[in-house]
Amino acid sequence: MKQRVLILGYGKMGHAMEYLLAARHDVRIWNMGTVVKGAKATLEEEVAEAQVILFCLPVNPHDEIASRIAPYLAKDSLCLTIAKGLDESGRTAAQVFEHVFAGKHHYGVVYGPMISKELATGQHGFADVVLSEAADFEVIESLFRGSTLVCQQAADMHGRSWSVILKNVYAIMFGVADELKLGDNMRGHLMVAAIAELSGIVQSFGGQMHTPFSYAGLGDLLTTATSAGSHHHALGQQLVRGEWSDISGEGVHTLQMVEKYHLFEWSAYPLFALVHDIVTAPETLRERVEEYLKQLRETESCAI
Repeated sequence: MKQRVLILGYGKMGHAMEYLLAARHDVRIWNMGTVVKGAKATLEEEVAEAQVILFCLPVNPHDEIASRIAPYLAKDSLCLTIAKGLDESGRTAAQVFEHVFAGKHHYGVVYGPMISKELATGQHGFADVVLSEAADFEVIESLFRGSTLVCQQAADMHGRSWSVILKNVYAIMFGVADELKLGDNMRGHLMVAAIAELSGIVQSFGGQMHTPFSYAGLGDLLTTATSAGSHHHALGQQLVRGEWSDISGEGVHTLQMVEKYHLFEWSAYPLFALVHDIVTAPETLRERVEEYLKQLRETESCAI
């Protein structure tokens, strides 16, 4: 079924979504103040006729834009986001949508290994889709049917949101380990430790312990931690090389927001705490990594 789709944001992911959808749907595009492709003059006019509104934007403008369009959304329309960060109030995109839309409009998140460059060249992507109304998955099936984005219906919206956001923090450590030449075995440890910590953090928010073992967690972490073009992997390498003048990105911002608002007891998670310390005080990086490894060697444990 052909749908009217409004893409908000025309960066790399906006272009990728246009590539996936334009051949089968009526796609309109709005980019931070300008209707890029569409007959209507204003965002409000476009929103009123859209069946699906796809937020391909950073999380920071979500509250402003969601609040702006809420009065104009068509009945039974669906707002979706792919944003994987925290806003300046320390909220996930799902929390913003819940605040603005809950009880009024349908919304959802689309998270997983979805590198925009690969999607835009016809390669496959994979996503968990969590919706405020489960029945709306029929819309998702119709939306992406025939495309190379494989979507599966999932639950635990907030747990998956935190998994996909925090994975950017852990991905930095993979870059650190590779630049320090700590070996492939170390990557195996980092993956196990990161997922175990994510499970604990997700549960602290009331989420399900198995949620990080998903496209939004393990799938996206593996992709971000090992991809040649991964920004967060590159950040870890920069930290080791002493290139500290431009250490920024969603993972770094997430660290700042977690500390600023004390969103969870981050110091209780050794690997997360390690990344926090080497990002905030990179001059201590080698010392902190060795301290972490020493603690691992001295910790007595047994497999059950």
